[in-house]
Amino acid sequence: MKKVTVKGIVQGVGFRPFVYRIAKEHGIKGHVKNAGNSVEIVVANEDCDFEAFLRDLKSKSPPLAKIYSIDVEEVRKEEYDDFYVLKSSVEGSGESILPPDVAICEECLREMFEKGRRYLYPFIVCMNCGPRFTIIEDLPYDRENTTMRDFPMCKLCEEEYNDPMDRRFRAEPTCCWDCGPRYFLYRGKEKLDLKPEEVIKESAKLLAEGEILAIKGIGGTHLATITTEDEPVLKIRKLRRRKNKPFAIMARDLQTIETFAFLSEVEKELLTSFRRPIVVLKKKGEVLSKYIAPNLHNIGVMLPYAGVHYLLFYYIEEPALVMTSANAPGEPMFIENEEIFTLKCHALVHNRRIKNRCDDSVIKVINGKPTFIRRSRGYVPEAIEVNVDNKENILALGAEEMVTACLLKGSKAFLSQHIGDTSKLKTLEFLEDAVYNLIRMNKVEGIAKIAVDLHPYFNTVKLGEKLASKFNCKLIRCQHHHAHIVSLMAEHGIKEKIIGIAIDGLGYGGDKTWWGGEILLCDYGNYKRIGSLAYSPMPGGDLATRFPARAALGILSKIYSIEELREIAKKHLINGFRNERELELVLMQIEKKFNTPLSTSLGRVLDAISALLNVCYERTYEGEPAMRLESFAFHGKAKLSFDMKIEKRERYIIDTAYLLKQVLEAKE
Repeated sequence: MKKVTVKGIVQGVGFRPFVYRIAKEHGIKGHVKNAGNSVEIVVANEDCDFEAFLRDLKSKSPPLAKIYSIDVEEVRKEEYDDFYVLKSSVEGSGESILPPDVAICEECLREMFEKGRRYLYPFIVCMNCGPRFTIIEDLPYDRENTTMRDFPMCKLCEEEYNDPMDRRFRAEPTCCWDCGPRYFLYRGKEKLDLKPEEVIKESAKLLAEGEILAIKGIGGTHLATITTEDEPVLKIRKLRRRKNKPFAIMARDLQTIETFAFLSEVEKELLTSFRRPIVVLKKKGEVLSKYIAPNLHNIGVMLPYAGVHYLLFYYIEEPALVMTSANAPGEPMFIENEEIFTLKCHALVHNRRIKNRCDDSVIKVINGKPTFIRRSRGYVPEAIEVNVDNKENILALGAEEMVTACLLKGSKAFLSQHIGDTSKLKTLEFLEDAVYNLIRMNKVEGIAKIAVDLHPYFNTVKLGEKLASKFNCKLIRCQHHHAHIVSLMAEHGIKEKIIGIAIDGLGYGGDKTWWGGEILLCDYGNYKRIGSLAYSPMPGGDLATRFPARAALGILSKIYSIEELREIAKKHLINGFRNERELELVLMQIEKKFNTPLSTSLGRVLDAISALLNVCYERTYEGEPAMRLESFAFHGKAKLSFDMKIEKRERYIIDTAYLLKQVLEAKE
């Protein structure tokens, strides 16, 4: 008798029903079951074509499944009279990987709009679609280990769930109007008296009237409104205090997207994939409000991925809806109804608990290749295979902003969902919770090393120290830009020493100054700084990050006198300072070298150019000056050529003041 152990993404993807079907086709007797970390198949009879069964197992597996390994061993013989799907067991070493949340499939979508017991039911799912990661509490992936255990199945759903030939066989979120979760419409904390089938219809009516609606979805809560009028969009900006930050939108379908954005084949494939990320597209036409992504040439768009989204579009004629996170910037998504009720708008909420909040993924196609801006819903908790020699469990906690945790187990990197800005307490707590979830879901026993940033005061560093003490393991402090480069090396399987370029806003340097434009000669363990941008003073420290005119004067102070800087500010930075007094204060700081930390940040150089060209004088969200500069350049016609002045000292130094001087001269 043979026991086959299959590891990979094999739970929650219809793998057991698939095994049952091919086992019956090949006349196999035995069983299949989830085994905590894998799928176990027992083949009890000898009179079958076992090799053909194995071939089908590998070549015909469900589309959402991903097999990493198949192990076959001889075990003690038992008698079976048929092939069975058995109840899950909990043994295993954590090699099984749960699939991500999957967009509603075509079959369920069709069924939702057909007369029947799931007609217009927003939580319709089957084995090929629906939530996974956001509802699971523990492995194996069985209903009692998910938040769906709060909803006992009715008789009809249970019959489908137990029928090996039904597409809902062992589909854990299976439910219907009679036994599943429901949506409710609230005004503040007041629940509106509506029939279940009227709730989404009434919500759509509010949207059509230009109202703002909070929508609790699969992994968190969005704020939604119509996109073709300015006033509702401005209302959301005021409500969430987002002056200019671009909003993501959800469009009805691909044909609709093509009325306001350009689409490549790669972008179409991404938008319609079961992962349903937000894809950054180039705008065209003036169909939508200019306040959705002000001063930018592109816009983030996604397609509906849950039943509730399709139902809203069913009742409304809008081409697209704003779908922006309801939480404050950098903080975790709202998942509790009480949090949502604090928003000053109507709320469409449901009564299914969200165990793992999960923000939308964001992708931009660059030179025909999809590039992650944010990897989260639709991709997490899938592992990334990395070509490194590793036999330990290593945890990495990220820097401070836009944080994602990572657990390296062997050659697989398990990334958490998007976390956010860990300078905020709620987000730091979310990170800690996500770390423990990574450890629990991958059945990790013991952590050998924890990697944190070199910065001494980041909250992630403090958390790393706390966890290192708890797990009694080594804490490794990594230089920020070295970490950027070696993460790329790991992603692409590079093992030899390379020259890498790391450019960003700010990172704590090996010399305790602020780096951000670095050329490093490095391998995984060591680096040598062989080049960088020139150090420039940043008057006001963090204020130079928020107000780019300060960065511009700081960089230019390397080659201009205070008097010359004053004239440059009055001529080229007209709105860069609130008044003359502020300008004089900045000039005094530069002259006396007071509160002017040095930085090699390319981010600040781009911000400075943005200010000098009168594109952006205040950063109201992460990356705004550079993003607006990119959009400004996208519409430009002049082709300029600038000289680079590079000096060889202990390393190569690129003169950024000379670059900005040429920008001023070209502007003249």
